[in-house]
Amino acid sequence: MSLPRLLAAGCLLALCPAAALASGEGLPSLVRDIGICILLAGVLSIAFTRLKIPEIAAFLVAGVLVGPIGVEMVTDPANIETISALGLILLLYLIGLEIDVRKLLDSGRILIISGLLQYPLCVVFGVVVTKLLVWVGIGGALLSGGYVPVYIGFVLAASSTLLVVKLFQESFQLDTEVGRVTLGLLIFQDIWAIGVIAIQPNFNTPEATPILQSFLGIAVLASLAGLIAKYIIPIGFKWIAKKPEVVFAASISWCFLIVLLGINLDIFTNWFFKFDLHMSVGSEMGALIAGATIANLPYSTEIISKVSVVKDFFVTLFFVGLGMSIPMPNGIDVLLLAVILAVAALLARYLIFFPVFYFSGLDRRNAMVTSVRLGQISEFSLVIGFIGVQLGHISNDLNSTIIFAFVITALLTPVLFHKADDMHDKLSGLLTRLGFREPPCSEAGADESYSLALLGFHRVASSLLYELGKKHPELLARILVVDLNVNLHEKIAALGPTVKYGDLCNAETLHHSGVDKAKVIVCTIPDDVLKGTTNRKIVQLARHVNPDAIIIANAVELSESRALYEAGADYVFVQHVEAAQAVEQAIEKALAGNIEGHRSTIEARHGTWHSRDEVL
Repeated sequence: MSLPRLLAAGCLLALCPAAALASGEGLPSLVRDIGICILLAGVLSIAFTRLKIPEIAAFLVAGVLVGPIGVEMVTDPANIETISALGLILLLYLIGLEIDVRKLLDSGRILIISGLLQYPLCVVFGVVVTKLLVWVGIGGALLSGGYVPVYIGFVLAASSTLLVVKLFQESFQLDTEVGRVTLGLLIFQDIWAIGVIAIQPNFNTPEATPILQSFLGIAVLASLAGLIAKYIIPIGFKWIAKKPEVVFAASISWCFLIVLLGINLDIFTNWFFKFDLHMSVGSEMGALIAGATIANLPYSTEIISKVSVVKDFFVTLFFVGLGMSIPMPNGIDVLLLAVILAVAALLARYLIFFPVFYFSGLDRRNAMVTSVRLGQISEFSLVIGFIGVQLGHISNDLNSTIIFAFVITALLTPVLFHKADDMHDKLSGLLTRLGFREPPCSEAGADESYSLALLGFHRVASSLLYELGKKHPELLARILVVDLNVNLHEKIAALGPTVKYGDLCNAETLHHSGVDKAKVIVCTIPDDVLKGTTNRKIVQLARHVNPDAIIIANAVELSESRALYEAGADYVFVQHVEAAQAVEQAIEKALAGNIEGHRSTIEARHGTWHSRDEVL
C-alpha cells in the first residue's frame, strides 16, 4: 500500500469499530459514506487552515483520499453526488435571496453589455487558443476532434458561481458595486450555459427551437413563482412569522416547490393544457428563481441565516464529491494541458473580461478587480464536459483535463479574490500605457474649500447625506465626497455635494481633490468593507494632508479606537455600539409600555425607514 493510502487509512481507522458495531443493524451506506467524508474533510480543513491553505483544498483532498483512486472507503459515490447536488440547489437558492433586481438594473448598461458580449467572446478566445495549441504541437490526441475547440471555449467562458458568491458573502461585499456586477455577470453566464446545454444534443443539426423553448420555460416558471410570491406567500409567512423554525421549513418547501414545478413543467402543461413544448427548467435555475422571487419579503434575512448553515454542510460534500470524481490522470499530457487551460482561463479574464467591463462603463479599478475575482472555471463547465463525453463530442481524457483545470483554478480562487486590488495596483502603470485610464482626479481650485469631506461612500455615508440634506440643506453644496465608485457619482452630485474620483490610500489624491481644505473629515466605511487600506491608514494620511481638520473615523472592534486616536482621529464611533444605544432606548420605552409613542417620535424626526430616498 502506498504512503498516501496508509495515511488516509490511519485517519479513517476510528470509523472501523463503529462500522463493525453497527453491522448487526445494517448501517445505511449513505450515512456511512457521509460520516467518512465529513470526518476526513473536517480533520483536513483544520490542518489546512493552520497551514493557511484554502479549505476548498482540504475538501478536494478528502474526496481524492476516500474515492476510487484513494483508499476506496466510499463504496457508493452516487450517494455523495446526490447530496452535493442538493448543496448546489441550496446555494443557488441563497444566491437568489441575495438578488436585488433594482440594484442589478442600476448597473444597467454595464451589466447588459458585459453579459451579452463576454461569454461569446470568450468562446471565440477558447477556439483560437485551441487552434494555436494544435498548431504548435501541444495537446496531441487530447485536442483532436471537430467539437473540441468550441468545448474549450465553453470551459473558459464561465466562472464559478459557488466559489465566488461564497467568498463575497464571507467578506460582506455582495452589496458593493463589484459584488453586484459580479453577481449579475454570473447570472448571465449561467443563462448562456443553460443555452449551451440545451443545444448540445443538436450540435450536428443546430436548431433555435430548443433554446427558445428553454428560455420560454424559464420565463413561465419565473412568472408563476412571482405571482405566487406576491399574492400568496406573504399571507402564509404572516401566520408563521413568530416561529423561526417554521419559517426555515416553509422557505425550504418554497424552494423545492419551484424546483419541482420547473422540472415537471411539461407534465403540468400536458395535464392542464394538453400540449408539450419541452419547457422543463433545470433544478439549479429553479432554485435561483425561487430565491429571487421572495428576496424582498421581510423574512429574507432570517431565511438566509437559517439556510446558510445547512448549505455549508452540503457545499462541503459537493467538493468532497468532486474530489472523488477526479480520475487518475492518463499520462502527463492530461495534467500539462490542465495547467495550460487554467492559465488560458486567467488570460481570458485580462484580455476579454476586463476590456468588456471597462468599455461598457465600469471604472478601471472595479473592472480589473471584478475580472480577477472571476478567474476560476465554472461548475457548469464540468456539466457541459460530462454531457460532451456522453454525446461523443470529446474524449474521457479531455474531460479529465477539464476537471483538473477546474481544481487548479478553484484552489487559486481565494488568493485571486483577496489580492485583486493589489494586482490592479501593480498593473496600473501598464494599464495606463495601454490606454486604460482611471477617471480623472479633478483638482480643487485655489479658493475652493469644504465644510465636510466624506472619504468613501457606503451605507452610513448614504444615510448621513440624507440626514444632512434634511436638517442642514445649505451644507450640501459645501460637502466633498471622494470615492472610487464612479457609478454612484451622478446620484450623489444630484443632491448637491462635489464628488471626485480618488484612491483613499494616496496622500497626493487627497491633497489634489481638496481634502486638505476641509474643516471636518469623516470616514464612515468600516475596515471589513474597505479595499487595500484601513481606517487607521486613512486617518494618518488625512492628518498629514490636513493637520488642522477635525477627523471622525469608525472602528469595527472596540480595541481599534485607541489606535485610531493615536493615528490622529478626534472622534471615533463604533457602529454596533451606537446601534445598540438606539435599540436600548426602544427597549426602555417598550418596557414602560410606550413603544408606539417612541416609534411615532422617531418617525416624526426621521420619517419611516422605507420612505427614505437615499443614494444606497
